[in-house]
Amino acid sequence: MENATTDELYLELRDEEWPLESITHDRRIARGIVFDDDGKFYFVRANRDDLFGKATHIETPGGGVEDGEELMTAIRRELSEELGIEVDVLCKIGVVSDYYNVIHRHNLSNYYLCKITSFGEQHMTEEEIRDFHLTTEKMTYDEAVAEYELRRETAIGRLIANREVPVLKRAKEILENRGITV
Repeated sequence: MENATTDELYLELRDEEWPLESITHDRRIARGIVFDDDGKFYFVRANRDDLFGKATHIETPGGGVEDGEELMTAIRRELSEELGIEVDVLCKIGVVSDYYNVIHRHNLSNYYLCKITSFGEQHMTEEEIRDFHLTTEKMTYDEAVAEYELRRETAIGRLIANREVPVLKRAKEILENRGITV
């Protein structure tokens, strides 16, 4: 991975969708803004019906960092599991601190800019398959922003869009500064 950008993004977001009763735990997360040679971005689409309600949305691939696991190991593992890909991690984009009041959780999402180097088999968890019905989506930058805006119709869609659209915009700036058109 190249040196971190000097102006890493840091966002602190509150959950305005559900009342705050208590936050009982933190979750460290590694997420990737993933792109290919054609400048397309990769996301996971989730179809859920749970405490957050019935909703369909996209989000960046990634997930929880296991106890004792390094962030770089976690991002590579998560991208392999969810998308079946290997990547070059170009840089850290930043961190988003946000809350999911309905499940009493504080999230610390560490975002990395990742370029796909090879494709393989997905290795999703039973929960990802059974509860979220995750599928892979490949989109242009504009298509992704439009999809996030469309999914603001639901409370979970608003939480995810608030978290991810600023990170996606920052990723686009980084890529354009490096002469990569997306």
